[in-house]
Amino acid sequence: MSQDKTDIKQALNEQDGFQVWWRLLRPHTLTASFIPVFVGTMFAFVSENIFQVNLFLAMLFASILIQAATNMFNEYYDYVRGLDNEESVGIGGTIVRDGIAPKTVLRLGLTFFGIAILLGVYICFASSWWIAIIGAASMFIGYLYTGGPIPIAYTPFGELFAGLLMGTVIIAISYYIQTLTMTKEVILISIPIAIFIGAILLANNIRDLDNDKENGRKTIAILLGRINAIRFLGSLFFVAYLLTATFIFMGILPLWSLLTFLSIKKAMDVIHGFRGKTKPLEMMPAMINTGKTNSIYGFLLGFSLLLSKLI
Repeated sequence: MSQDKTDIKQALNEQDGFQVWWRLLRPHTLTASFIPVFVGTMFAFVSENIFQVNLFLAMLFASILIQAATNMFNEYYDYVRGLDNEESVGIGGTIVRDGIAPKTVLRLGLTFFGIAILLGVYICFASSWWIAIIGAASMFIGYLYTGGPIPIAYTPFGELFAGLLMGTVIIAISYYIQTLTMTKEVILISIPIAIFIGAILLANNIRDLDNDKENGRKTIAILLGRINAIRFLGSLFFVAYLLTATFIFMGILPLWSLLTFLSIKKAMDVIHGFRGKTKPLEMMPAMINTGKTNSIYGFLLGFSLLLSKLI
């Protein structure tokens, strides 16, 4: 192992053994998969008094598997295109630092997709086959995120697709499979979650701006520049909380949802963590805190819905 590779692994506190495969999942991004399922299911419980544990668990695991598989495709295709190297941060490092064969990473991602498909078939049997069409389209877009001739992640539309699919679509599906109905309120409450999920990707692209620019990507962070991208990230947080307050005022969300504002401190930590930083390693805490902001906000939102039902 080269000295540079060793130094990077030590700086990122990367361990061998099981940790190699755990990093491949990029666990700090999995909040984008389980939070929407939780929120959509809790909204179904509150509005329709329905909670089918079997469908909740099937949707939860399918969503996590699809997100993890997408991360693996990202790892594989970025390596194939020469974007990742031994000094890259924010990746699993499974290929470039741990020496796992690229084809092994690709096969594991396809296996996760396969298991998610089986769970999807079960969900369709238990609810509606319309879910199959939406699920198949979502998985295909997940593959195109870093696969295909023009990866979505290399364009200014990555945040939009991530927020829409992992936020709004997953919340809507989670609600629909429980109730077999759809309402505008479900779509509305999904918007702040979609924003936070898009923010996770934006934070990732702010951190990787210099390397992405060298490799020809055209992300929002690159088009805006680092300072303006950080400001844009802050404005996204502001809009998400403003919408939350509006939905509470309109009665779409219960008063208990004021609890979500406890996550503002973590959102502020994100912005402070990015300001004045230019090196990827320096920005890693801010990137991680973006995922934590979504986790805290989403958990408190789902919990507030549950409280409004029980109290």
